[in-house]
Amino acid sequence: MSGQSPAMLEEMSFRTRKWVRPEDLNANDTLFGGSVLRWVDEEAAIFAILQLGNHRVVTKFMSSVEFVASARLGDLVELGLTATRFGRTSLTMRAEVRNIVTHEPIVTVDEIVFVNLGDDGRPAPHGFTEATHTRDRVPQHRPD
Repeated sequence: MSGQSPAMLEEMSFRTRKWVRPEDLNANDTLFGGSVLRWVDEEAAIFAILQLGNHRVVTKFMSSVEFVASARLGDLVELGLTATRFGRTSLTMRAEVRNIVTHEPIVTVDEIVFVNLGDDGRPAPHGFTEATHTRDRVPQHRPD
């Protein structure tokens, strides 16, 4: 991310919180990686929708995922995302999942790329160059 402008590397915003429940555990009674990745992908999709002002976005790429620590039943975790780059038809972001009490990282994903789609289902320019932190880009219509 060294080539990114300072405006694109704003501090990560942790907005979504999850409670580790029995259905989120693996055979070792720790947080299942698949559950974490589902949470990250869903939160990244919502973030992309709100940044690009369009319900039609798709996950294009997710870089390697680093599992740093684990979580156990009952732990509270939070997911954070930050926009790192706006392409012509895409949005790249970074994600981190951490323990809400200790702030210890659980998972980091350096790059997640979402593509903005037009009505025809093909990549479409979105016209944005920086992140918004207001609700000015909330789509004004429901998806079909």
